Amino acid sequence: MYEEELKIAIAAVRQASELCQHVRATLVTDETITKQDRSPVTIADLAAQAAMSSILQMTFSDDPLVAEEDTHLLQQEEHAQNRARVFAEVRRLQPHLDDTAILAAIDRGDHAGGPEGRFWTMDPIDGTKGYIRGDQYAVALALIEDGEVVAGALGCPHLPCKTMHNTTQRGVIMAASKGAGAISLSMDGSTVTPLQVSVATSGSEAVLCESVEAAHTRQGRSSRVSEILGVHLPPVRIDSQCKYAIVARGEATTYLRIPSANSTYEEKIWDHAAGAIVVTEAGGRVTDTLGVPLDFSLRRTLRNNKGVVATNGALHDVVIEALAATQ
Repeated sequence: MYEEELKIAIAAVRQASELCQHVRATLVTDETITKQDRSPVTIADLAAQAAMSSILQMTFSDDPLVAEEDTHLLQQEEHAQNRARVFAEVRRLQPHLDDTAILAAIDRGDHAGGPEGRFWTMDPIDGTKGYIRGDQYAVALALIEDGEVVAGALGCPHLPCKTMHNTTQRGVIMAASKGAGAISLSMDGSTVTPLQVSVATSGSEAVLCESVEAAHTRQGRSSRVSEILGVHLPPVRIDSQCKYAIVARGEATTYLRIPSANSTYEEKIWDHAAGAIVVTEAGGRVTDTLGVPLDFSLRRTLRNNKGVVATNGALHDVVIEALAATQ
């Protein structure tokens, strides 16, 4: 039903992933990391958003876009050098775009979202700290229709292929559409394999994953959940929506994002839409920490949800029960 949309989404994510890798290889140095210079990630973020937005507009011109970035700072004179680099990176892959078209493609992401109609949502670089230090990050793109995620592609340019223990091959794209299952592709598209979540049915078989950044989840509460479940292995800590990816391919059973008790942060839809449909179509289940389905109909955030839990499905209810016992 969404074959054309998924094909274009994969193409857009593939191009944005290549762009992000090129920027990191050419602009990130030991000096930029030491000085915490964020200009490379800014360039990659904006250029990748422009590239994906332009590809979508060429094929689905009537579909609006909800995206994280805009050109407000980029157009200021003190950012002229970054602006020139963004233009150069986009035109390296899409030479037909002039400066005005590139800026317009970025700013097209100002749609408000909501419960009616269809729109795309994207995060050109999810996991900026992972990106800078050469670790995990994701390029995420999803289609939402009447408040429901119906298709999505998740680029993980630095994720080891098939298993986290693979030290020689990196870079996958995971994609899914409603009712059609989920697949994993090599970055060049030469190999395609179906995705299937873990078949684990007991807590002792569980493998938990969570954010590297302690501020993103309550790691102490995750530890208590692990104790209740009888988890034997330490948690896998990686950045970005790559956590959804390793749940979808069965390498982890559970992804926990547990907000602090007094947190007022509202999760952004672009941080979860693509990952959620990939896990769901691979046979898993995604809710918030109370077991409530994620609600993508509330404009740009998941404001009615509290945290995120993604599992292989078989363990979902026991994980939610364990979370309730650790309130």
